[in-house]
Amino acid sequence: MTQRTASVNRDTLETKIALTLNLDGEGKSDLETGVPFLNHMLDQVARHGRVDLAVRCDGDTHIDDHHSVEDIGIALGAAVRDAVGEKRGISRYGHAYVPLDESLSRVVIDLSGRPGLWFDCPFVRDRVGSFDVELCREFFQGFVNHAGATLHIDLIRGDNEHHKIETVFKAFGRALRMAVTVDPRMAGDLPSTKGAL
Repeated sequence: MTQRTASVNRDTLETKIALTLNLDGEGKSDLETGVPFLNHMLDQVARHGRVDLAVRCDGDTHIDDHHSVEDIGIALGAAVRDAVGEKRGISRYGHAYVPLDESLSRVVIDLSGRPGLWFDCPFVRDRVGSFDVELCREFFQGFVNHAGATLHIDLIRGDNEHHKIETVFKAFGRALRMAVTVDPRMAGDLPSTKGAL
């Protein structure tokens, strides 16, 4: 099978991003986002999603991390959309529960062609180190808007904000892996009764 890859370049007044994605990779990452905590989270996506992901971002982090985090989510969404192509033969749906010590998250994804985000993550601290935790939602909103995906993220329990966020990103990687997996029983068909995604 031909490897499903995509490269996305996003160049705005706020960020310059070069992102490459291989959906059929080995879980390797090469990340220079300018946001250290996001590097750590994207490494979880690559490792647990078994995708190869490289990101270079030169963003206006002297203002704050918002534009970089959101725009990387946008670029990743566009890359997933491009890499799955016509979506023939893919499983389409994916889900995962992931624990980390006391924390537990559930992520469910549908590569439906329709953007939608349900994000129920009751964070109680504003920051993990220098990272603004509200940017997690911005990342995933950017992702769904450009991937054309429906994404439900539920943080079920947890006490430590780092653990909570890490379970979300790990579960996202696992759910994405399931959704993009080619199902040999599909024989190249579209996973939709409408005949279009």
